[in-house]
Amino acid sequence: MTDPEFSRPIDLRHFAEGTLELEATEQERKALARRFGLVSIGSIQATLALQADGEAIDGKGRLKAAIVQSCAISGEDLSVTIDEPLTFRFVPEAPIDEEELELEAGDLDEIPYSGQSIDLGEAVAQSLALAIDPYATGPNADRARKEAGLLDEASSGPFGALAALKKSD
Repeated sequence: MTDPEFSRPIDLRHFAEGTLELEATEQERKALARRFGLVSIGSIQATLALQADGEAIDGKGRLKAAIVQSCAISGEDLSVTIDEPLTFRFVPEAPIDEEELELEAGDLDEIPYSGQSIDLGEAVAQSLALAIDPYATGPNADRARKEAGLLDEASSGPFGALAALKKSD
């Protein structure tokens, strides 16, 4: 397994509650852009307030990023600003049971860790990945669709066939 591109490990043996500021370096941003298939990442900043809850660590804060991604239709560069709330809950990794695993709704937002550290940078990177719209389109998307002969959703499928029948009357 390769090391995360944006790693900010926290040693839990020396954990102190408080607020942390994380900012990716230019090299980290380039590596994350490759990982997420982006043209570039101009900035990634996160502010996280950390608090212990027994063996769990809760983090709340905000992610701000400036990215450039490709339009899903035309391929042109799109500048996108991301401003998202962050909520993390790091919990000790539970032993894997061979029986069927049932997750509660709250379990879905938990990030398991093993050992004595958590990686806030990787958690922020994964949050960035979730905030990226994989189908983002730019102002020239409709023109690119027409030039490529692609139909819009409303004119295709069964409803498109009905619309075509109505037009022929």
